[in-house]
Amino acid sequence: MTDAPDDITPLSVSVASRVARDKIAAWKSFWLEGEIAEWKPWQQIVFFTVKDETARIDCKIDGSSVTALGEQFKAGDKIRLFGQFDFWPKNGEMKFVANSIRHEGLGDFLVAIEKLRGTLQAEGAFDESRKVPLPKFPRCIGLITAKDSDAEKDVLVNARNRWADVKFTTVYTGVSGDGATSQIPGAIAQLDANPEVDVIIVARGGGAFLELVAFSDERIVRAAMACVTPLVSAIGHENDRPLLDEVADLRASTPTDAAKRVVPDVAADLAEIDQLRARGRQIVTTAITNQIDRIRQLASRPVMASPLAYLERHENDLANLAYRGSTFVDSLVHQTTDRLHGIIGKLRALSPQKTLDRGYAIVRNAAGVVVTSVASISTGDPLTLRVADGDIATTVN
Repeated sequence: MTDAPDDITPLSVSVASRVARDKIAAWKSFWLEGEIAEWKPWQQIVFFTVKDETARIDCKIDGSSVTALGEQFKAGDKIRLFGQFDFWPKNGEMKFVANSIRHEGLGDFLVAIEKLRGTLQAEGAFDESRKVPLPKFPRCIGLITAKDSDAEKDVLVNARNRWADVKFTTVYTGVSGDGATSQIPGAIAQLDANPEVDVIIVARGGGAFLELVAFSDERIVRAAMACVTPLVSAIGHENDRPLLDEVADLRASTPTDAAKRVVPDVAADLAEIDQLRARGRQIVTTAITNQIDRIRQLASRPVMASPLAYLERHENDLANLAYRGSTFVDSLVHQTTDRLHGIIGKLRALSPQKTLDRGYAIVRNAAGVVVTSVASISTGDPLTLRVADGDIATTVN
């Protein structure tokens, strides 16, 4: 017998259930819209029923998927589900098993937000290079929030706990729906134009996704992008982060976190300054102490205790060296003088004048050339005779 049904062969309940289960499992996932008729959380699963004017469908969803949304669901809510049918043969039940749930209309919001996200991404609105650093010590903080809200209290209390004298300029606006989209852009522009405001915080204490959709509105996002003053987004919602978080110069997880990141902890800074001063004093004191010890070591040396004793110890050595040097120079001078006199005597003995003094004469012709041979002169040639005390003119006969 085949499992495929026909108009002749009957199927067992088990086989028919299996066929039904296979057929149903082959269906693709799809979006389902309706109104919640019943909502029954049970352990880690939520069982619920959706209906419209003419039909009802039993559904279930993992409880963690609902918790992650941060939204509340109840009977009467219009919702949109994404999932597929499943069939349980044992009890013949069929349920729509959802893996995603949204309030009705939320899907349209998501599509619009993602479209705007793509546009902003292309414009470079999320680039880190656009982010403006926050001032270290803001003189005045601009705060945009709902009047008397927990977000306002969290920012003010935590900021003043860190710096009692911090100043705020607060602009109250709506923080959801049309109130937020129509009022927050003007509040940003107002605080941005205030020369006393050094940083702006947009704060809200979290909420369901639909309550935060306004902070993905293009009017608010564009106002934040045009803001010259550093802007902090403190919406306080980890899932489905609004686009304001992406374009802000800083995203804070909560209003409390915003206060702590914008306002310096003066007490901690003063303590750090005291520590730095103490370290500086210690470094200088240690350096001075080391120099004092070094000077004392130098001063303890004998030469520093009695400088004249050191000089006196070498005075005799210096006198002996001076005497030895003077004696050596005198001896050298005498020896050189004697040698010079001997050389002079030899030069004088060898000089032509000495020869002349012994009776010899030097004969020169008319040209002044010394005559060394009789053959070089003739009768009648004029000659000059050089003797010891002068010249004699004569003629050859």
